[in-house]
Amino acid sequence: MSAPPRGPDEKITVCIICGNEEENIERCLKSVTWADEVLVVDSFSRDRTPEIARRYTPNVIQHEWLGYIGQKKFIADLAEGPWILFVDADEEISPALRQEIEELFSRPLPPSIHGFECPRLVPYLGRWIRHGDWYPDTKLRLFKKAFGECGGKEPHDRVYVTGEVRRLRGELFHYTYTDIEDQLATINRFSTISARTNDAEGRTVSMFDLVFRPFFRFLRGYLLKLGFLDGVPGLIVARNVAFGTFAKYAKLWELQNVKRHASGDPGHGAASRGARKE
Repeated sequence: MSAPPRGPDEKITVCIICGNEEENIERCLKSVTWADEVLVVDSFSRDRTPEIARRYTPNVIQHEWLGYIGQKKFIADLAEGPWILFVDADEEISPALRQEIEELFSRPLPPSIHGFECPRLVPYLGRWIRHGDWYPDTKLRLFKKAFGECGGKEPHDRVYVTGEVRRLRGELFHYTYTDIEDQLATINRFSTISARTNDAEGRTVSMFDLVFRPFFRFLRGYLLKLGFLDGVPGLIVARNVAFGTFAKYAKLWELQNVKRHASGDPGHGAASRGARKE
């Protein structure tokens, strides 16, 4: 199915950053072939990711990893279209979301609209997770380049837009984890990044952070957001999300109170890191 013609002010550039994503990249790229431009920035994958990507777009660039935020800023600067659609390598534009975007962009948009957000839906342990902290997990991914900027806090990037933002109904499919082991491995990796980021910002840890934040995170996801309606997978999601919260603060405490003391550095946070560099 070919996309309806779009005017010059409605051209869309899909931006994808990736690294070692040969299991996911083809599904992602197949879902965005309707876009006016597709850019892929690969952080020197050691698998077939670049080779697969070049089957779908000639715009495949290899660039050193700048972090989730830095890499998205880099690729956004390369986009030629006035509109940018960020899609991660482990995501897929659903048929419903594609149709909705194409219908909207087949005619001039109101000039006040500078962004669109959409719900993200995750398959996990044999079912689609439609409750708890994972849904609707609304993300602002489609935005007018002149009015948007990528920011956030590593490892969680987000787009900030000045102007009106509307919500789409179509869903962005997110193939987050293959199984529980994969989820725990990601929690381990992301909690380390978060701890280092918080330490660089000078944040300290309290007993409240370690004891109550994980507990409240579980209650929010499993009870308040109805995670229990997703059965056993919903319980596992809520427990692991809470564990991720605990791991983030536990690693920050370890970094500031054990590892740094063992190295003989009494300081903490960005100030002490800067002092060591000077």
